Amino acid sequence: MTQPTWDLSALVNAADPSAGLAERHLWLVRLLEWLRHAPAARRARPGADVAPQMARLGLLLKAAEGQPEFRARLQGMLAGFWREVDKAALFAEFGFGARHSLFGEVGRRLRVQWLPQTPDTPDLAELFQLLFRPSDARWIERLDDATLERIATLVDPDGASGWRTAMLDAITILVSAVHSSGYLSPLRRRMDRQALATEPFRQLTRSADALREALAEGRQADALREANVLRGLLDACRRAAASVTGHLEEYGVSVDIVYELDQMRRRTRRIGMLLDCVLAPQPMPALRALVLHLLRVADDERGLRRLLARHYSLLARQVAERSAETGSHYITRDRGEWREMLRMAAGGGAVIAGTTYLKFAIAALGLAAFWSGFWSGVNYAASFVVIMLLHWTVATKQPAMTAPAMAETLAAGTGDAEVEAFVDRVAQLIRSQAAGIIGNLAVCGPLALAIQLAWEGLFGVPLVGEQQAGYVLHSLTLLGPTLLFAAFTGVLLFASSLIAGWAENWFVYHRLDSAIAWNPRFVARLGAPRAQRWAAWWRANISGLVANVSLGMMLGLVPALASFFALPLEVRHVTLSTGQLAAAAGALGLDVLRQPAFWWCAAGILLTGVLNLTVSFWLAFKVALRSRGIQVRERQRITAAIRRRLLQDPLSFVRPPKG
Repeated sequence: MTQPTWDLSALVNAADPSAGLAERHLWLVRLLEWLRHAPAARRARPGADVAPQMARLGLLLKAAEGQPEFRARLQGMLAGFWREVDKAALFAEFGFGARHSLFGEVGRRLRVQWLPQTPDTPDLAELFQLLFRPSDARWIERLDDATLERIATLVDPDGASGWRTAMLDAITILVSAVHSSGYLSPLRRRMDRQALATEPFRQLTRSADALREALAEGRQADALREANVLRGLLDACRRAAASVTGHLEEYGVSVDIVYELDQMRRRTRRIGMLLDCVLAPQPMPALRALVLHLLRVADDERGLRRLLARHYSLLARQVAERSAETGSHYITRDRGEWREMLRMAAGGGAVIAGTTYLKFAIAALGLAAFWSGFWSGVNYAASFVVIMLLHWTVATKQPAMTAPAMAETLAAGTGDAEVEAFVDRVAQLIRSQAAGIIGNLAVCGPLALAIQLAWEGLFGVPLVGEQQAGYVLHSLTLLGPTLLFAAFTGVLLFASSLIAGWAENWFVYHRLDSAIAWNPRFVARLGAPRAQRWAAWWRANISGLVANVSLGMMLGLVPALASFFALPLEVRHVTLSTGQLAAAAGALGLDVLRQPAFWWCAAGILLTGVLNLTVSFWLAFKVALRSRGIQVRERQRITAAIRRRLLQDPLSFVRPPKG
């Protein structure tokens, strides 16, 4: 809104109690603009002094109390406003979504942000954001009880009857919403049976009705007793809602469940604030606290970032924890596990050597960009799935899976013991990555070279020609965009771990393992024992399958799809690049070792491995930390602890322990 140019006398003259609804509401908007108006230099500072607003409010109250004509006009405007607006809507609905859906709330907030609002409405929840700004909290919290009493007398000359009735209506509406949420099937079946033993949701409505009846009949002692009963029931409802998170491993989670849980908790807190206002002998402090709360809600309503961050945090944690289950298998703790990692990585390197030549064969077909990318993705996905089924490994997949497992170390807190345990995990991870890369590259490179030489020895022609070899040297060199592509590949590695965690959560949420085990058609076709084995196999492997298939298809298709938008994106995977360079060396002969281009490619592959690992790990670890609420200060302590370990015992990050 533009800076107001009117003064108080102009506002007084413009006040017309007989005007229409929209005109009266627009006058109130202008009145509050005049009230908050201060010199620009003062408004520019976030912590600006609120003395100008307090002075204008004092001037307004003094004029209303000392000038009968002005008081009549002002009270006429406020009385009409207070009589016609739906006050219960502000207390019961403001800040809450009308639908049991996060995306419905996102759409509502986008409409509020992008579409202009009209004062031609009796809904006080809609008018509140037109009337007030979040910055008004600075001067409202400075109002003393006496000033609040003077304002209340102007707004509601009949006393507290108007707002008390509206608040009791709001309590009834909110209790009904909490009662309804408690019986939603996705929430009810996840709640702890013991938390529901006393049936707190069923008793809410009766308790709220008893409270209202006691207040209506003037039985203050009974009202206080019923209010305590209602507060106890609300606490029980919150405990039942909190128990949902303990059942997510069995039933899965969705953003709509997280959203509905948050709505329920916030409604129970709003009921508590309304009870404070209704029952307090001196209600002004409670009313001030309620208005400040509504202003904070108004500030929160204006953005999507906090809404999405709050409601996706639990889903992120669940996805991270499911990745942590898988990732813990990739961390070696002693020399035996380290040697086993070498063996698993060697097997993965052997498969990737074959994948390299299939990639060359697909490129030689000269397919269109999309189909070349699609079949390359199928090649990668099939290879990764074969490696998984043979219980081998590809080193670059480990960081995105191991980061959540490492963050799980901090689940109990960030004390000294937990941080030291985390540093131990970091050392184990780096040793594991070293073993994985050594195993992959030590087998993939020599095997790819051996295949090239053997083919040429048997058939007299190289499997990969000199033209293709020259392209490899040109594309993998460190002097080109290799590092950018390697970092981009790290993003895809991280994305595959998120997709895998989401898919496993979706699998559990829809109880597909139970469906496979007990569906009558499956049981009739497979037999009960085999159906049980299939269900257990899919439950154990769904994450790995989705991770490998999604990673393979992204490595193949994303560059092809990006080319449609003229984005020159490619992927650089350290193991695949090693196989390609070995094949190129076999085609060009020993003379290639004397070419600087070969060594630039070797250096590029070395840094490609570093970026593949660090980018995917950093992104996954950041999500895992945020999902557990680890703050920036705590992250700095963790970084300092890792730095100390590097200085005190650097070999612990390289050499596996004897024990």
